[in-house]
Amino acid sequence: MADPVSWKVVERGWKVVDENGDDFGHIDEVTGDAEADIFDGIEVSHGLLGGTEYVPSERVVDIREGTVVIRR
Repeated sequence: MADPVSWKVVERGWKVVDENGDDFGHIDEVTGDAEADIFDGIEVSHGLLGGTEYVPSERVVDIREGTVVIRR
């Protein structure tokens, strides 16, 4: 498994999974203030017809290269 990385390197398209490893979607946008190092949350895309969902930073459990793990 990859080492943890900073929220600042998360890119659009990264995979989002829940704590059980089940697919949740893909990163559409990361919100926060990089200058002040304040991570606010992520916008998760659920596919073409699924729309997007905001997930606050409090629900982000882990960030690894290419994958963000959230608590549902």
